[in-house]
Amino acid sequence: MPEPRVAIAYDCVFPLNAGGGERVYRRLAELLVEGGSTVDYLTRRQWATDAPPASFSIVPVWQGDIYDAGGTRTPWSAVAFAWALFRYFLPRRGQYDLVVVSTLPVLNLFAVRLALLGSPTFVVADWLEIWPWRKWREYAGALSGTIAYLLQVVGIRLAHLHTVNSDFTGARLRRYRRRAAPITLGLVDLVGDEPGATTDRPDHPYLVFIGRHIADKRLIDLVPALAEARGAIPELRAVIVGDGPETPAVAARVTELGLDAELELRGRVGEEELRELIRGARVLVNPSRREGFGLVVVEAAAFATPSVVVAGPDNAAAELVVDGVNGYVAASVSPEVLGAAIVRAVRDGEPLRARTRAWFDAERVSNGLSASVDQILARYRSARVR
Repeated sequence: MPEPRVAIAYDCVFPLNAGGGERVYRRLAELLVEGGSTVDYLTRRQWATDAPPASFSIVPVWQGDIYDAGGTRTPWSAVAFAWALFRYFLPRRGQYDLVVVSTLPVLNLFAVRLALLGSPTFVVADWLEIWPWRKWREYAGALSGTIAYLLQVVGIRLAHLHTVNSDFTGARLRRYRRRAAPITLGLVDLVGDEPGATTDRPDHPYLVFIGRHIADKRLIDLVPALAEARGAIPELRAVIVGDGPETPAVAARVTELGLDAELELRGRVGEEELRELIRGARVLVNPSRREGFGLVVVEAAAFATPSVVVAGPDNAAAELVVDGVNGYVAASVSPEVLGAAIVRAVRDGEPLRARTRAWFDAERVSNGLSASVDQILARYRSARVR
């Protein structure tokens, strides 16, 4: 059987967008090309002249913003991109053998399935996250959230195959479709190896936060936790990377607690500066309540930097951290609890950093995306010969 002709549909693309999902889909495209497939990556135009270089074709099907001022995806952009996908696929019903479609937002899946209705194309739905009804209402409001939840429930029944980024997302999917057999993508090898990583650190300890400054990241809760941790480690500082709608509130909280000299809001930084910050940090702290995977935890581990995350029903990053092996999972974001986890990670010092790097080495071999691609292709080929 020849290698399939593949389309991947997502409205963001790495490196123009630097989230975990974008990295997953780009690497998925690269691996499929390496295996002999032709791949078109359907996305929105974000470039003035040329698309970013890639080993696959990047096809813009729509152009527009997808977030509001608060960092929330807008319903109108979800409809617009889904409509663009429908219009793209409808006249190309025989062009692709396999389509991987991101369900963020889930309207993408409806658009692709409707356009390809009656065709033999094998559709893979990738679920970055699956939310209960209450979470949807909290995120998008009563009306929009309820509609999104119902679309999610129906969408779970539309694809030929499902992929997920974490075991708990897979378990949630099976609540709505008991016979589903989702593939949990191995994502650790999305992070490049750092052969020069060392457990040595500068004399002046600091923690690092990396991410968008939005409410779900709970960056503002890191500020009092730093103050608490400094009670035990007075020389501890923090470097905050990124920006977003929560940045002014975080800056105000820093000033309120008198931490202007101890917490630096670095903003967006270049790749090499980011690497240096992770390489020198005693611990990466990610207090987010919601992560589809938590790739930054793996990125830190490549440099032998442990992580502190916070347990929660929507936080897949907590699945990546083993207490005392590559960091600690705090039970809450309260200053006392989160601060104590930070102190423990810093005080564990070089032995914890050595265990963190060993964890990365082992996971990179056993939990890789290339094996997941093989599973997807095997399921596709099995369906084609029936």
